[in-house]
Amino acid sequence: MLSAYHNTTIITNGQQLTGKAVLVEGDTVQAIIPENEIPATAHKIDLKGNYLAPGLIDLQIYGAPGTPYFFGGTPTVAMLAGMEQELIKQGCTGFLATIATNSDDVVDQGIAAAKAFRKQAKGAFLGLHLEGPYLNPKRRGAHPEKFIKKGTLAQVQQWLEIADGEIRMMTIAPEQQDAEVINYLHQQGVILSSGHSNATYAEAKSFINKPVQAITHLYNAMPQMHHREPGIIPAIFEERPYTSIVADGIHVDFAMIRMAKRELGDKLFFITDAVAEAAEGTYQHQFKGDRYTMPDGTLSGSCLTMLKAVQNGVERAGIDLPEAINMASLYPAQLAGLNKKGSIAPGFNADFIIFGPGFEVVGTVLQGDLTQTIKQ
Repeated sequence: MLSAYHNTTIITNGQQLTGKAVLVEGDTVQAIIPENEIPATAHKIDLKGNYLAPGLIDLQIYGAPGTPYFFGGTPTVAMLAGMEQELIKQGCTGFLATIATNSDDVVDQGIAAAKAFRKQAKGAFLGLHLEGPYLNPKRRGAHPEKFIKKGTLAQVQQWLEIADGEIRMMTIAPEQQDAEVINYLHQQGVILSSGHSNATYAEAKSFINKPVQAITHLYNAMPQMHHREPGIIPAIFEERPYTSIVADGIHVDFAMIRMAKRELGDKLFFITDAVAEAAEGTYQHQFKGDRYTMPDGTLSGSCLTMLKAVQNGVERAGIDLPEAINMASLYPAQLAGLNKKGSIAPGFNADFIIFGPGFEVVGTVLQGDLTQTIKQ
């Protein structure tokens, strides 16, 4: 059936379009046309003047804040199912479920859960992001040192073979790893991101885009800039890889987000790095009003949603709304090689978020299916 989403402001590819309608057939966008040209045979869906934007994509999330769904701590099929359902409600139509530095058994459980869940996933679950265990203990943050180690070719081969394509991204400290490990992961199509790294400026220049194509949560868990020891941050600004940032004003001050945006332009993108409360396991996150911490007070994951990151980008970092949407959809899609996501355009997936002027989600479209009734 042909559907026409109309009475909306369409946000896509850095533009805002009014007086237009989006035609969808099945799970695919067919066209963007003037509203007065909607075919008589189309099922018209009135969006009541709300915004229509590409579904948001979160490449680093552990759990859904405010829910019991903390896959990063308890990697089960049930946790993934709950996360996916909650994230779809939030307008997030693509996410990488993330596992932090942990025991090999937990990683194995996460891989098994991802493979089993794939058969019942609704379409938002994109695979796994392993943040660790191949990090630099000097920049471990909330990651327990006892599980941090250097990667071995034997282990990464085993994990990738067992995972059968579910491991999509890995955060590593490249300066700690052998070239054979990095090269193997790159050859297998795993997105390599530098994070929890203590790399010098020279070390970072040697691996950024060669072949490490991304940076995990800019500014966090990396050396600060210094005029005699510049560290990794100036190298990031010069080499301009895809770079994620946690835009909550707690992990990163908004002044630093503005600076990063000036330097990185269309390579800076939002992640939530979000978690949920947990009273057992390696990561016992405690909610402290506007943040999560470990029991010893160490700052851990955020309580962001992707739309809240967009709102913060607009209202606190001075980023135009269409560009903030790009940072939450188009740019992560480009990094992840999702060639049919991140934009509203003919041939792209019909994955949309519908939200109001106050940044409240009023509907989600996943694979052409509207998940909520649009209300005035």
